[in-house]
Amino acid sequence: MENKKPVVAFVCVHNSCRSQIAEAFGKELCGDVFESCSAGTETKPEINRDAVRIMKEKYNIDMEKTQYSKLIKDIPNPDIVITMGCNVKCHNIPCKYREDWGLDDPTGKSDEEFINVIEKIRIKITELSERIAQNKLNI
Repeated sequence: MENKKPVVAFVCVHNSCRSQIAEAFGKELCGDVFESCSAGTETKPEINRDAVRIMKEKYNIDMEKTQYSKLIKDIPNPDIVITMGCNVKCHNIPCKYREDWGLDDPTGKSDEEFINVIEKIRIKITELSERIAQNKLNI
């Protein structure tokens, strides 16, 4: 890998919840290892209100400051593509490495279920960062 940080794109259908949470954690927790962005095959007018609220309350991360719903065509070419588990086929996104995290969409569910998904994303982000830092993905 060159000296520049790899770009990781978190992709979901609407780019309003799971992928936005992943982008926020990537920026907050792993910005020294990789660049984070997120996108969807469609967009929503705003980021999921429950995701915004819980991320602010529990992690002190304000996703609304720098994030908004984006289409895949609107992000930089990623080195790594992570799909969230919404059966998004992203063959049109060239990348060096790709994986699916298989996460259920917590939209419309209880705060407890939201927090469970958010915690899974936080853990996966940390693990991804470690694998990138250790050059285990061959990117």
